[in-house]
Amino acid sequence: MSHPIALTIAGSDSGGGAGIQADLKSFSALGVFGASVITAITAQNTRTVAAVEAVSPAMVVAQIDAVFGDLDIRAVKIGMLGGPDVITAVAERLRALLETNPIPVVLDPVMVAKSGDALLPEDSVAALRDQLIPLAAVLTPNLPEAARLLGLAPAVTPSQMAEQGHALSRLGATHVLMKGGHAEGETCTDLLIGPDPLTLSAPRLATRNTHGTGCSLSSGIAAGLAQGMTVPEAVTRAHRWLQGAIAAADDLSVGLGHGPVHHFHALWGRS
Repeated sequence: MSHPIALTIAGSDSGGGAGIQADLKSFSALGVFGASVITAITAQNTRTVAAVEAVSPAMVVAQIDAVFGDLDIRAVKIGMLGGPDVITAVAERLRALLETNPIPVVLDPVMVAKSGDALLPEDSVAALRDQLIPLAAVLTPNLPEAARLLGLAPAVTPSQMAEQGHALSRLGATHVLMKGGHAEGETCTDLLIGPDPLTLSAPRLATRNTHGTGCSLSSGIAAGLAQGMTVPEAVTRAHRWLQGAIAAADDLSVGLGHGPVHHFHALWGRS
């Protein structure tokens, strides 16, 4: 039996907690084979992003062509892209590929690392908004990312979250998952805006080890879509799986800062 294949287009995290590394772990944990296109290399750990070096647009496109030229890709997750030239190159190549092979794209608009370091330059925001959001079956912004894309203050109430989610959907995304992790309160609520609306809530867990949560959730959704799930089904499973990964994150004890979630909590067992 062949397993579905999902592709991640994102940056590399040398600490292993986010980016390409988190995406591939998420794919594997959920039963999907992962392929990758690396857009940037970061010198990163649980405490800081010390350096970032972009991969050339030509090399990014070459990786995309190599993967699609041989593998049966069923879904694409897009994470950290960097500058507008890379965003444009990815958008143009994917747009051409999707015309003949309309597979779902999950777009995680990565802007800031868990350490607080910026990962998306200001001149890239418009390019991402105008060129990539229209390609997205699911857009997965956290509250600060949604606000930056719209030029607004971050949402505070559920009604503001819904309003901003609908505003982002009008930019072309089929579904928008407004992630409530940056909100206040004992309960964390995510809102799926689109043809199949959904509200997902979970207790806010007391841990500092949440590095890579956004990457892992979006790639978990892409894994479900690659397996033929509907968007609500993929979002629901990814949300449930990520809650388990956060709950088990302290078992890993990786690094001295914001450690990663435990992608393989269901396979390794609890200590």
